[in-house]
Amino acid sequence: MWRQPKTVWSVAFACVIAFMGIGLVDPILKPIADDLGASASQVSLLFTSYMAVMGVAMLGTGWVSSRAGAKRTLLIGLLIIIVGAGLAGAQDSVNGIVAFRAVWGLGNALFIATALATIVNAARGSVGQAIILYEAALGVGIATGPLLGGWLGGHSWRWPFWGVSGLMLIALVAILATLPPTPAPAKRSSISAPLRALGHRGLLTVGITALLYNFGFFTLLAWTPFPLAMGAHQVGLIFFGWGVLLAFTSVFVAPRLQRRFGTVPGVVGALLGFALVLAGMALGTEHKPVLVVGVILAGAFLGVNNTLITETVMKVSPVERGVASAAYSFVRFGGGAVAPWLAGKIGERAANVPFWIGAGAVVLAVLVLLTALPYLRVVDAQPGHGAEPVDSPLEAEAVTVGDS
Repeated sequence: MWRQPKTVWSVAFACVIAFMGIGLVDPILKPIADDLGASASQVSLLFTSYMAVMGVAMLGTGWVSSRAGAKRTLLIGLLIIIVGAGLAGAQDSVNGIVAFRAVWGLGNALFIATALATIVNAARGSVGQAIILYEAALGVGIATGPLLGGWLGGHSWRWPFWGVSGLMLIALVAILATLPPTPAPAKRSSISAPLRALGHRGLLTVGITALLYNFGFFTLLAWTPFPLAMGAHQVGLIFFGWGVLLAFTSVFVAPRLQRRFGTVPGVVGALLGFALVLAGMALGTEHKPVLVVGVILAGAFLGVNNTLITETVMKVSPVERGVASAAYSFVRFGGGAVAPWLAGKIGERAANVPFWIGAGAVVLAVLVLLTALPYLRVVDAQPGHGAEPVDSPLEAEAVTVGDS
């Protein structure tokens, strides 16, 4: 599995950098606010613009990749990230950073929607082994993003943005040199297909469930650095622990729980566990050790949930996987877009209230999910998607976007 051509490793490296972007800004949120005289809600818009643009762009990624081909889509996405991240670090106002963070989100959507398909097509060995390689890249990126952000942010809040831009430039050159030309697939995707797919009750329900738990997730991600009131290095180490635990449970724990209890019970248990963590953080907001333990422990529940709910999205509806994934991502990223700004706005008045709201949103996610049990029972009746062949970029995109 580890003896792969250069193409696979160059795309995997780019995946690591792309997924760093999720947690990279966590350690520098407070330094940005302090340096630019901005409020918590203003700085939290860095998440809002990134997630909102990424969610809307997901509707069109299949349309682009089915016409431009995988290599061109990857390179376009990387180029947009390089420009967006680089210019974000050069801004002198929060509004400027927020704007270029949105550009970054557009590039990330195009890149991650095509990355796994490229790895699967170029890798030696089975499809399952190729997906494990991708999962490893994803886990390393999520775990090291806060660590890199904390290390570079200790010098200046600008350096994490420039660091990502520079690393993505290296990835672009590597992909340009190692990935052979990839023709566009014969079947083209319709840009309206994801919206039509939301007419399926099961898919829409899972999407709304993800929107609500993402509300809790991005409350944790965007608001916690403010009551922690620590330096960039310390916050980076804390969220590094979160990322490591998330990566471990998503790859090793979630499949075991799925075999033992089933997919839906596993999702429900993970979400209730996450809600309890948020409630504990709400009760102990004034105590930094409580927040530190809460952040790291949340990674365990989120890792399990991410893996299992991805499987649910792939199986719950009869529509093509790429279309289902785009529709699901469009809905779910709404929670990631709204929660950071709202948490910052409310937290400026009462620091513990955002955690209570996040916990309530996650509990509501469980209740919404349970309304569609007749549709969800088919999930464990079907074979695992990870072992099935991935015949097109659209099918591979489904797994990629769900994990991201």
